Amino acid sequence: MADIRFDGKVAIVTGAGGGLGRQHALELARRGAKVLVNDLGGSMDGSGGNSAAAEAVVAEIKALGGEAIANGSSVTDDAGVARMIKDAMDAWGRIDILIANAGILRDKSFSKMTIEDFELVLNVHLMGTMKPTKAVWEIMKAQNYGRIVVTTSSSGLYGNFGQSNYGAAKLGIIGFMNTIKLEGQKNNIHINAISPVAATRMTEGLMPPEVLEKLKPEYVTPGVVYLASEEAPTGAILTAGAGVFALSRIIETEGVYLGEGGLSVEEVRDNWSKITDEAGQKAYFAGGEQGQKFFRKMAGG
Repeated sequence: MADIRFDGKVAIVTGAGGGLGRQHALELARRGAKVLVNDLGGSMDGSGGNSAAAEAVVAEIKALGGEAIANGSSVTDDAGVARMIKDAMDAWGRIDILIANAGILRDKSFSKMTIEDFELVLNVHLMGTMKPTKAVWEIMKAQNYGRIVVTTSSSGLYGNFGQSNYGAAKLGIIGFMNTIKLEGQKNNIHINAISPVAATRMTEGLMPPEVLEKLKPEYVTPGVVYLASEEAPTGAILTAGAGVFALSRIIETEGVYLGEGGLSVEEVRDNWSKITDEAGQKAYFAGGEQGQKFFRKMAGG
């Protein structure tokens, strides 16, 4: 099969000044894409900022013979996001790919976490994914083409101590994806999620060096670039790390119809094993499929 190429395509990668985002931007550029490298240049907790990191990645891309521009906007700032889109459109006249990668951490146990810690992380990850997506949406619809890759986490999919804010945001991104994958289908807009495990400044203090060595960001990027390609599925949650790739799904059991007359708490308790029986469980593509099952079971199906 032919190599995956992005000649003539324009990509925006947020949080691309280092770590995963940098690798995504470099690989897209190597494969022919023109890349807007976005990075606020702030610290890991979201404070401060300058465009030096983004400019450095642009220099790397140009040294490879590629084409790129830098942008220092915050993904949470409406005017900044508008400027990011304008920069790409002024330079190249289209936007084919958005990789929403920007993020911060403010890890604390829920007892010690402030409301500010929670809101800020939710704002950067969830709203900072939605706002650039909203900004490119009509452009992609007009082109009848778009590929969006959002970034989730095992902390959102499965939980992680000290990351209630981060986990809530990361699973919120999946809820966002699950709806706009349906809305984008008629205009050939595919949206998928990557759940990475990688050695970046956000994880360097969490694992020993010998483990981090096995978790290089470049071991995740091939999955992201595939999800950004013309051949990409839509609505997939791809988990990736250390060269391992897997698909994560939200699964629902077949369940059991307990009737309506006299339905009680005790019936739920007494039928728990049937409710949770894994035989016949499914991953639904749209919420309506769950409703269809309910009516089927009510009818005796």
